[in-house]
Amino acid sequence: MKKILLASVASTMFAGAAFADDVKIAVVLGFTGPAESLSVDMGAGVEAALAEVSESGLFLGGTTITPVRGDSTCTDAAVATSVAERMITSEGVVAIIGGLCSGATGAMLQNVSVPNGMVQFSPSATSPSLTTVEDNGLFFRTSPSDARQGQVMAESLLEKGIKSVAVTYTNNDYGKGLADAFESSYTELGGEVTINAAHEDGKADYSAEVGALAAAGGDLLVVVGYIDQGGPGIIRAALDTGAFDRFHLPDAMIGDALEARFGAELNGSTGQVPGSDSPGGEMLVAIGEARGYNGTAPYAPESYDSGALVTLAMQAAGSTDPQVYKDKFYDVANAPGEKIYPGELAKALQILADGGEIDYVGGSAVELIEPGEAAGSYREIVFEDGKIVTVGYR
Repeated sequence: MKKILLASVASTMFAGAAFADDVKIAVVLGFTGPAESLSVDMGAGVEAALAEVSESGLFLGGTTITPVRGDSTCTDAAVATSVAERMITSEGVVAIIGGLCSGATGAMLQNVSVPNGMVQFSPSATSPSLTTVEDNGLFFRTSPSDARQGQVMAESLLEKGIKSVAVTYTNNDYGKGLADAFESSYTELGGEVTINAAHEDGKADYSAEVGALAAAGGDLLVVVGYIDQGGPGIIRAALDTGAFDRFHLPDAMIGDALEARFGAELNGSTGQVPGSDSPGGEMLVAIGEARGYNGTAPYAPESYDSGALVTLAMQAAGSTDPQVYKDKFYDVANAPGEKIYPGELAKALQILADGGEIDYVGGSAVELIEPGEAAGSYREIVFEDGKIVTVGYR
């Protein structure tokens, strides 16, 4: 009955949303929790795109946009579900951008967005399980699946001559999904995973976990964790005990907080995070400076692109009804059409209003593939002099 009621409320709101003077779009990320430091620039990235569209005066005949923030906490499915429900029943949003972490994203999608016919667009949820979830065509993401990241990790390490690794992962959908995808690709290409073990977030002492990893051995330690939770704890225990002095770190472990915490102790360690050398990335530097955030921080480009694509799909459909505009994402994100970069959203809105076509490139060179996720390119990094340095793309 609850889901039926929510659907009824949402349907009533959508009926007149296209003609409203102002519409609300939810920005639901892990503003607290294991990846909260990433949420700062991600949330600002989404809101920068929404502000650019709103301030243009060209969105759906002058309709303005109000972003409404919600905190999924990243790890508590019940909280994420409750926040998503509030966004629909109390705030009357016409889209949900989020979540950040895969578990919270999946909980919102299956418990709230799909039952209520709401479009949900994540900038950073990467679990391979989200590729096959029943979403009724309502779920999209500007981040690639971790099936792709696992392959990139495997190829990168083997090219560097790393033939054996120990792996630890945060014990949730994201961690296990990426760790398993990596192990599958790495072993298929000839590498050896000596151990693939879970760790729990929030512990004060990881010496037991590191002891087991050290006993298994390996050329380095792959830490599939969160930048503000168990991942740094694993690294600290490994460094203090001398178990490992080099690490490979995937997307949710990359950020300024890691530099501040470890500095030169991580020199020589490597990793990757979604990113491209598209000119759109450089354009986000100026946008970030103007709006007070780091436009090229991990997942900040994907966040800007999520906000842009949601509003451009609405403009192409001439409606804020999710059941109508959900069918326009591929049209605005992919060729044919005029290429659109960050800072050019007013231009895109005008082209669409005039009946033309656009190919949104954005800050992450996004290309949507079935079922609604980014094809995926990655920025490879290495720690040098205590800093994260980009060394290439793949």
